[in-house]
Amino acid sequence: MKTTYKIARRFREVILNGTWVANTNFKDQLSNLNWELATTKINTFNTIAVLAQHVHYYIKGIISVFKGGPLNIKDKYSFDFQPVQSQEEWESFLDKFWIDAEEFASLVEKMPKEKLNQVFVDEKYGTFQRNIDGVIEHCYYHLGQIVLLKKLLKNDNPKTA
Repeated sequence: MKTTYKIARRFREVILNGTWVANTNFKDQLSNLNWELATTKINTFNTIAVLAQHVHYYIKGIISVFKGGPLNIKDKYSFDFQPVQSQEEWESFLDKFWIDAEEFASLVEKMPKEKLNQVFVDEKYGTFQRNIDGVIEHCYYHLGQIVLLKKLLKNDNPKTA
């Protein structure tokens, strides 16, 4: 099995359809979540919506590089989003998230194996492989936070989570 296919499959598992590592994925956790819960603030934690937007921000930024464009994302802006204010906005964001996640996976899948060891934009960022692995790990980190936030929300209001 081609290396890039395996990596793309790992990415799809955490975002779109897997259960192997975390027994869940972003799509499973977010698809049936209403916007009010997604935007509910608990203490000083980020909301579920902000965490999802944060993950999407990096996926979208790296897609640009995969397509030969510049790296335009910055950590300092990775949590700066307009608040979601309706179910329609939430569902629109999720649709974009799933489409971009599939595009990311598809671009990885089609990537020549040799590209994995090439420098990603600048030597300080390491290789394409390092950045793809980093995105997958970053996704699992925030997926865990989302699962915990949903449990806290469910405990506060068992009829809504």
